[in-house]
Amino acid sequence: MKILQLCYKPPFPVVDGGSMGMHTLTMGLLNNEHKVKVLAFNTFKHPVKISELPKEYIEKTKFETIFVNLKLNIFDALCSFIKNESYHVKRFYCQEMEGRLDSLLKEEEFDVIQLESIFLSHYISVIRKNSKAKIVLRAPNIEHLIWEKTAQSTKNPLKKIYLNQLAYSLKKYELEMVNHYDGVYPVTKVDANYFIDNGCKVPCKNVPVGIETPDFIDKDIEEKDSLFHIGSMNWIPNQQAIEWFLDNVWDIVHEKLPNIKAYFAGRAMPQWLLNLNREGVVIYGEVPDSARFICSKEIMIVPLLSGSGIRIKILEAMSLRKCIIATSQAAEGILYENNVNIVIANTPEEFAESIYKCVTDKEFSHNIAQNAEKLISEKYNINAIARELVDLYGQLEVK
Repeated sequence: MKILQLCYKPPFPVVDGGSMGMHTLTMGLLNNEHKVKVLAFNTFKHPVKISELPKEYIEKTKFETIFVNLKLNIFDALCSFIKNESYHVKRFYCQEMEGRLDSLLKEEEFDVIQLESIFLSHYISVIRKNSKAKIVLRAPNIEHLIWEKTAQSTKNPLKKIYLNQLAYSLKKYELEMVNHYDGVYPVTKVDANYFIDNGCKVPCKNVPVGIETPDFIDKDIEEKDSLFHIGSMNWIPNQQAIEWFLDNVWDIVHEKLPNIKAYFAGRAMPQWLLNLNREGVVIYGEVPDSARFICSKEIMIVPLLSGSGIRIKILEAMSLRKCIIATSQAAEGILYENNVNIVIANTPEEFAESIYKCVTDKEFSHNIAQNAEKLISEKYNINAIARELVDLYGQLEVK
């Protein structure tokens, strides 16, 4: 097949879970000898210089970017609020991208055009006008559910009103637009069922994210009795998760295990965390090599309270043979078994007790880590997942 992969941010270089999810699928498709062109937005938040990328990647993917300014515009946000429109969607409309799609689809024919976010749905019309390709949505999450949960946990009443309106307008748009695709493929069964239960009439099936299992895992650099969290901190649920952990869990843990340390890494680390002065807590900010950082620590914590989709950083840590303690929300969509390949904890007490057990019972945490790595190798192989998607694409009919 010849596939156009339309991305809401550069999938390469891999800088976070979102880019990893897109990139591993690109690699899986190429490994299965399909032709892939990657066309992505280039933004201030996720910048990329094509001149600095490996030539092999550019040649294989014909990688191309279009710049769009996604910075918050107060006036546009206010206008969208008054008109009850989705400001999230409006920000992703770009005349240059529309023009490039128009010319590209007149130059080349594709079998499938895969959109990597509901925010790219505006471009369906220009695609239909210029191409007979099947249009599919690869949904990494359900966007409006994230904002609904974020609004629920927000204490500021004015901010809560605004976030609820954002969630409402986005929900209306998201549930309407899924039926404009020829197929919808969320990464979790929970999200697929949600779309179906809320009116999705086109073929909809969950297909997980693939993870490349590393050839070598450096366990010699692992710091014993260490916790870590890694994730993009410009994503509000990640900030809320860390705040909850520090406010409700850390003191309990540190009292029982005075020598333990907790490390927090991620791009766009907020100033309140950078300024934090807590005994045993280390704030790294962005790290140059996420895999090496993960290998250097013992136990991953993911105290996520809201969100949708799948936490790709959990899958990455599993592939690196890490013991992981996470909330049910964080582990949603992963084919896990509690206390077999991950430890689930949802309250401060459960989280603290789980950390204590994993730190003091090395055999238990070692078994969790071993089983986590096994899960990734058996269920999240990038080539098998790419083949499954292509098989599903072959069954679709163009609207």
